[in-house]
Amino acid sequence: MSFLGNLIWMVCGGLIAFLGYIIGGIALCITIVGIPFGIQVFKLAEVALWPFNKSYELKDWAPGCLSTIMNLIWLIVAGWWIVLTHLVFGLLLAITILGIPWAKQHFKMMSLAITPFGRRVVNK
Repeated sequence: MSFLGNLIWMVCGGLIAFLGYIIGGIALCITIVGIPFGIQVFKLAEVALWPFNKSYELKDWAPGCLSTIMNLIWLIVAGWWIVLTHLVFGLLLAITILGIPWAKQHFKMMSLAITPFGRRVVNK
């Protein structure tokens, strides 16, 4: 089921989202200051391409103050917009019964998009 879900996801917008995240990550990595944020965008791109067999976990038990500071900067600069985008698409997909599995993936991506520092993506 996860392969079929990922295939449908990719055809119906996942590839475009992946390319958008990749372009954004490259743009951030051009500057030295943006490299840590670009790496987090690449993490979102990985999930945007194949979301059905991915989950997230904390890297450490307590991520630390640097991750908290970076998450706050991320939240103020870009996190809210990414989260709102996933929320809108998730709500639109949840209107129909067939769209519920893809809506769940958008809602799952919201949690990673709001605080990406101190987390890692894990294959199920």
